[in-house]
This record gives sequence, C-alpha cells and structure tokens, in this order.
Amino acid sequence: MDDLATTSDIEEVADAARAAGRFGIDTEFMGEGRYRSQLCVVQVAVEDPDGEVRVIVVDALDADVDVTPLAEILADPAIEVVMHAARQDVPLLKRTWDVPVTNLFDTQIAAGFAGLRAQLGYDPLLQEMLGVRLRKSASFTKWDRRPLTEEQARYAREDVLHLLQVATKLQERLEALGRLEWAREECRPLEAISDLREVETVFAKLPKINGLDPKVRAIAWELAAWREDTAREADRPVTTVLNDAALVEIAKRKPAEQRDLEQIRGLNEGALRRRGRSIIEAVKRGRERDPVPNTASRHIQPDAKDAPLIALAEALVRTRAMDAELAYELIAARADLQRIVTAVRVGADTGAEAQPDIRTLQGWRRELVGEELLELLHGRRELRVGADLGVEVRAQDATPTT
Repeated sequence: MDDLATTSDIEEVADAARAAGRFGIDTEFMGEGRYRSQLCVVQVAVEDPDGEVRVIVVDALDADVDVTPLAEILADPAIEVVMHAARQDVPLLKRTWDVPVTNLFDTQIAAGFAGLRAQLGYDPLLQEMLGVRLRKSASFTKWDRRPLTEEQARYAREDVLHLLQVATKLQERLEALGRLEWAREECRPLEAISDLREVETVFAKLPKINGLDPKVRAIAWELAAWREDTAREADRPVTTVLNDAALVEIAKRKPAEQRDLEQIRGLNEGALRRRGRSIIEAVKRGRERDPVPNTASRHIQPDAKDAPLIALAEALVRTRAMDAELAYELIAARADLQRIVTAVRVGADTGAEAQPDIRTLQGWRRELVGEELLELLHGRRELRVGADLGVEVRAQDATPTT
C-alpha cells in the first residue's frame, strides 16, 4: 500500500507529539500459532495546535521503516501516551521495540472512574462519549499478511482517529469529579507489564505442582525449561510442544526410555517421534539436579462461615461504588474480600491481625471504603435497608452515614 507511513512521516508525527505533549497509539498483532504475539501494525494519532488530528499507519513488519522516533516518545515521561485497553499493547511494544512505556493514560481504565462500566470496549465508549460508531470491518483479519489491504488500513486508522478526543472528554469529566489522579494512579501498573515468559513463573503455574515431592518438582522444572526453549526456537505455542497435564505426569513417572512415554496421555505419535528423546534427556537432567522444595506460602483456607461476611462486605463496597459512581470492579473482587475476611477471622482467633496486602485496603480505595470495611468486619459499622430500599451504613448506635 502506498499510504503506509514512511520514516519521514514517523519523524513528523513524533515531533508533533512532543509539541502537543501527547499522542494516541494502538496496535494490531497476531498471536495464533506463535510462542508470543507478533507486532504487525501500529497506528498513531497526533493533534496539531488547531486540534486537527493526523493519523499514520505503520507497517511494523517493514524493516526499511525506522520506528525509533516512536520508540523515543513512548519512553519520554513528558509525553502522555493514550491507549485503550493497553494490557496487551504495552508489553508487545516494550518487547518488540525494546523500550519502556511511560506516562500512560488508558481510556478503558479512565471510563470506570468516570461513571461508566469497567472493561468498557472502545466502540461503546466512543458511542457513549462522542456519539461515534466504528465500522469494525477488519478486526479478525490476518495482520501478518502482506500487502495490507485498504480495508485493514482504514480499520487501523479508525481505531485511533477519535482516541485523543475521547481521552480529553474523560479527563475533563474526571477533573470535575476530582478523580483524574485516581485514574492516572491506576494506569501506572500497566507500564510494568511484560509478556516475557520466565521459567520460574511458568513452573509455579503448573497444575498441582506445589503438592509434588521436591525430586519430582526438579524434573518438572527441567521439563518446563526445555519446553520454553523449544517453543521459543520454533516460534510455536508451548501447548503444541507439551501440554501442562502431560508435563506434570511425565515428571511423576520419571520415564527413562522413550518407549515409556507411550503410556502417558497427551503425547501423540508425532510428538514422540520429534521430541521423545529430548523429553527423556530433560527428565534425566531433572533427576540429576537438586530437589526443588516448595517455598510458596500457604494460604489460609476459607471457612464456611466466611460466606455471609463476604456478602455483607460486598454490599458495603457496592453501596460506596454506587455513591461514587465508580465501577465496582475497580474497587474489589470477591477474592479481595475473601482475603480481608480471612485476615479478620484469623486475627480474632490469634489476637495478632495482619491486614492483607491488597488493593482494596490501599490508596484511594482505602479512603473510599477500605477503612469502613474493616470497621464493619470488626463490628463497628452496620448495614440496614433504608426507606427507599437503599443500603444505609451507620456506626454502631449512631445515625446513618448515608
């Protein structure tokens, strides 16, 4: 296609982003059939001093196009990076361009603080805020095929054309509500996300791995490391090399010969022919390495009595979320409430309560509802149904606080 961005276009857009202090960016990628997703297309939007938007579409697979200027503005903390639902885009850009992403403003996160529902898609966000509907005609095309089509390029442009405008609207609303810094605070952790696969992390997620004998765990570790190396070199999903269940079963059985693998489910004949010897060698290395003890901290098991307390806690959190016109999901999940209730229960039994290190009891969430939640669970707050069927929160022997 002739209208894809040149290096000169990229340099001009990077200069415009510096002048404006922000830019919008989105990506198209292909993850199917690969070890990790491949960055295929990057679309960038910038504003001129009159508010006119310029969009460029960059072919990320074209080695002749220099994307260095874009990488530089991604890493510049003085320039705001606007994305929508950036959880996949950020690690992909960081890895592919070997650059940090700083000063991120995620419009999906911001929408939750602006009275809209959490995890709101880009199309419904534009409809809600701007009255704009996207055509979305090329969302499931094969972005790694070349040349790109006019339809694909049009789709890519549309995905960022209104991004800066909707970000402005959200920021204005959040500023009026006094929550803009809350939203910015919530965006910071996204900047640290990585899609690099570490053996330690992969190993820890294997099914029932913590219940295995340390010697078996050592074999599983070697198998997990071998699987990562093999999948990376072949650029294939790890599950096509060896699935989790088969990996753990091989570690348990400790096969010494390739024929022993034939009795293990999840290994087809093709996989045995191609990789059987390598699997046996990984098992041998695992037998020879030091045992891998289970050092994971054991979570205190939930108690059947926790369920009504969790329901009570959720009623309080939902009430405060409604009062603040915040998406409930931004404040707590059931797992968060379970950990808080468990900590209070254990503290009551031992007299040495330690508050769990979770988001609901930190920062703005603690101010909004965290402190009150702890008081509720310690019997210093109570809930009741008001005359309008709303939930009233009151201190013990006091007037309602709502």
